[in-house]
Amino acid sequence: MSDWNDPELAAMRDRLIATLRGYGKVAVAFSGGIDSTVVAQAAHLAIGADAIAVTAVSDSLAEGEREEAESLARQIGIRHRVIHTSEFEDPNYLRNNPDRCYFCKSELYGRLALIRAELGVDAVASGANLDDAGDHRPGMKAASENGVVHPLLDSELTKDDVRKLAKAWGLPTWDKPATPCLSSRIAYGEEVTPERTRMIDQAERWLRARGLRIVRVRYHKGDMARVEVPLDELPAIASAEVRTEMVRAFKDLGFKFVTLDLEGFRSGSNNLVIPSENLMKGLVVPASAPAAGR
Repeated sequence: MSDWNDPELAAMRDRLIATLRGYGKVAVAFSGGIDSTVVAQAAHLAIGADAIAVTAVSDSLAEGEREEAESLARQIGIRHRVIHTSEFEDPNYLRNNPDRCYFCKSELYGRLALIRAELGVDAVASGANLDDAGDHRPGMKAASENGVVHPLLDSELTKDDVRKLAKAWGLPTWDKPATPCLSSRIAYGEEVTPERTRMIDQAERWLRARGLRIVRVRYHKGDMARVEVPLDELPAIASAEVRTEMVRAFKDLGFKFVTLDLEGFRSGSNNLVIPSENLMKGLVVPASAPAAGR
């Protein structure tokens, strides 16, 4: 039986498509992650050639992510464009305070706003979903300032809803683990540099090459790697053979210390050091602002 025979799922699909159709011509900020992929798929179904997916490339993008985004865009059939962003030229971004993501998204959404006429679109759409409303998301402020719309939020879809839609559409990333930018692995207050993001990327690739699917290598002061994996994977990675190989490999990459986090993988664990009052300050997720010129 087709997944679309589920009336609740079909209603979510139709609501998302109708939401996107209501924006006019749309450029999707397309990382290739599960959320933006579902938005791109729905946008293509809603408005066809009037939709375009735009992937931003910089030193914060893990190796292979650009190629995966290009492959997904081809599968969906949506027009696709790659742009290069310059957040690494912004000292506010490099300083890596808890609002780092604001400066990253300001660069991305500001650049998309500047080329909207060239892209021929009325609105820029993000992949923010309903679950993001309760997380530390400085980028939402940048989105609001640049008139970005949030179709998943406007359609009241959660992360679980997004995965169900992706699976029903046959998108290969329906169960892909979250892949936030490499800069998010660097502890707040430690400078973001291309060298550090490359160290992190190569270390995570080393772990995935050994069959680990969900991993985080977090960079801390003194070139220390804090490795997070799911709790049930800890015994294997802590075995003498793997541990010895990992320490040697990570030190070859530039890490001086290699640690295993005994609490296991936690999405956004770097946010634990942010005072709670700062988590909420200015981070209320707005309703999608109408894009200028619509």
